[in-house]
Amino acid sequence: MIIIGLTGSIGMGKTTAGAMLKRLGVPLYDADAAVHRVFARGGGAVEPVGNAFPGTVKDGAVDRAALSAAVLGDPEKLAWLEAIVHPQVREVQRAFLRRAARARRKMVALDIPLLFETGGERRCDYTILVSAPREIQARRVLRRPGMTPEKFAAILARQMPDYEKRKRADFIVLTALDKGRTMARLACIVATLRGREGYHWPPLPQVR
Repeated sequence: MIIIGLTGSIGMGKTTAGAMLKRLGVPLYDADAAVHRVFARGGGAVEPVGNAFPGTVKDGAVDRAALSAAVLGDPEKLAWLEAIVHPQVREVQRAFLRRAARARRKMVALDIPLLFETGGERRCDYTILVSAPREIQARRVLRRPGMTPEKFAAILARQMPDYEKRKRADFIVLTALDKGRTMARLACIVATLRGREGYHWPPLPQVR
């Protein structure tokens, strides 16, 4: 089973590209959706996040706006949060891969915003980067409800520069043009990969 890592900085069009991959028949794991799942009522991250960051849990679920305000601009708190959330999200990801393998899927995609920043590309056979010029990225992001230039800058500070991601990616999809061209590019990539083999699933046994 081929594992594709789909990534891109905020506002680059990753969500749209992920939806297109699904239309092309590639099952998609969404890291943001996994975070929502563990933050929702009954999710595994609710209690530890509430204990670590008082006031961020409301009505039995993590209030993401309150949590963002609690950790924004504080690398130590952010690292603390990631230590809580990342293991749980990884388990959601592994469950997705196990289901896909049981269904005999030949190819899956992992939509992970911080793929290169967290070393997640080491668990993928190929990576796809979505990219757009900085001015288009900024225009897209600043249209989002509640977004400010300061918050946008803080998010970018956590993300690897786009030019560095371009060096590391196996495939680059430019999203500044019309969606039809984005879809055509993704279809070409999927067709290219269908004739190849995957090497990261099943995972190798861990040495103890």
